[in-house]
Amino acid sequence: MTLIKSISGIRGTIGGHAGDTLNPLDIVKFTSAYATLIRKTTTVKSNKIVVGRDARISGEMVKNVVCGTLMGMGFDVVNIGLATTPITELAVTMEGACGGIILTASHNPKMWNALKLLNEKGEFLNKEEGNEVLRLAEEEAFEYADVDHLGHYEENGTYDQRHIDVVKGLKLVDVEAIRRAHFKVAIDTVNSVGGIILPKLLEQLGVEQVTGLFTEPTGDFGHNPEPLERNLGDIKALMQKGGHDIAFVVDPDVDRLAMFCEDGTMYGEEYTLVTAADYVLQHTPGNTVSNLSSTRALRDVTRRYGGEYYASAVGEVNVVAKMKEVHAVIGGEGNGGVIYPEAHYGRDALVGIALILTYLAKKGVKASALRATYPQYFIAKNRIDLTPDTDVDAILSKVKELYKGEEANDIDGVKIDFPDKWVHLRKSNTEPIIRVYSEAATMEAADEFGKKIMDVVYSFVR
Repeated sequence: MTLIKSISGIRGTIGGHAGDTLNPLDIVKFTSAYATLIRKTTTVKSNKIVVGRDARISGEMVKNVVCGTLMGMGFDVVNIGLATTPITELAVTMEGACGGIILTASHNPKMWNALKLLNEKGEFLNKEEGNEVLRLAEEEAFEYADVDHLGHYEENGTYDQRHIDVVKGLKLVDVEAIRRAHFKVAIDTVNSVGGIILPKLLEQLGVEQVTGLFTEPTGDFGHNPEPLERNLGDIKALMQKGGHDIAFVVDPDVDRLAMFCEDGTMYGEEYTLVTAADYVLQHTPGNTVSNLSSTRALRDVTRRYGGEYYASAVGEVNVVAKMKEVHAVIGGEGNGGVIYPEAHYGRDALVGIALILTYLAKKGVKASALRATYPQYFIAKNRIDLTPDTDVDAILSKVKELYKGEEANDIDGVKIDFPDKWVHLRKSNTEPIIRVYSEAATMEAADEFGKKIMDVVYSFVR
């Protein structure tokens, strides 16, 4: 059983003892700490906090505890029910709320749940705010409202449609072009909230036919919910039979988007953002951002249109901060996360779907043909297991020094860029390991290069 406390929120497995898992006592403590932070820092006059959740089996229980605690802290709760992460983010600003909590463990299996914490802009808390929540929770430095100042509770089920309206209203989304293309689309929504909103979105975008797998939002996931090819045999087999133009796959909270081509080959989650950016940059040239562990293809496409690519530390909050700093027109993460500021500063699979369908419709090509137009890169992922007393920071400094003749970035571990490949060494904050990401023109070359760098690290350890 596991409980992980971090600056981005609290997540853990359901059941077990207090302090060891995600249970009602710890949910109350962290919700109270978050509410205390919001009370101190918010600049809006509203007393509202938005709560949305994915379809996890534990979601109803967690929602009840969170909503009751917020009311006990004196906040008015707007419960938007079964909702995606991006629409919960949007709902914060649409309600004029001073914060929001998303109840989702993203791609983790069904025994997990989590509290993801938002500020008044509907964006994730920054590092300092997250650390303050951890401190307040540890010290139990919060005070509840008296009976005359308890918060109120309301439910609002309108936000799915409002999200779709935002997507349809984007200047680069062309519903008529999509309608004329007569697309036949397959979807896999892994028994969560995507099964509610994706069919509505696709119908309103004018898609001619939608075939759904795992669309009932039971929370009892039909397969491992992380949208990686090894977990997606059913949708792959469906596409291999023919009859569909593209398949869209989302994770339980619908902020990551993976795709399959018409022939059943996986498009590659790293290339979701690359494709959306390719379309956006043709119409609004500018800068782009992704995290250090994302494919170099985004850099290549950005430079093709005269823009500049920037890398951020891993984590959505870091990507967003960098995007604002460099005025990026689009950004995101290589896990299928598209962040398009014209909609909002959050990863949003619905935005990705609408932009990519519009691009395919206007270009008049098959998904596999579009995918073939991009630089071909492959990312290998490995890990180095160390002992708890290993000085990881010292090892990373030695790696940087060894390759000082190459382009290096140390904002998040160490990334070394070579002319035809790169490697990113990133230490874990929770266990004595270094995660090794390496990219090259083939998977074999990427893996071989990553392991070569691992040997260098092991030599430093010895």
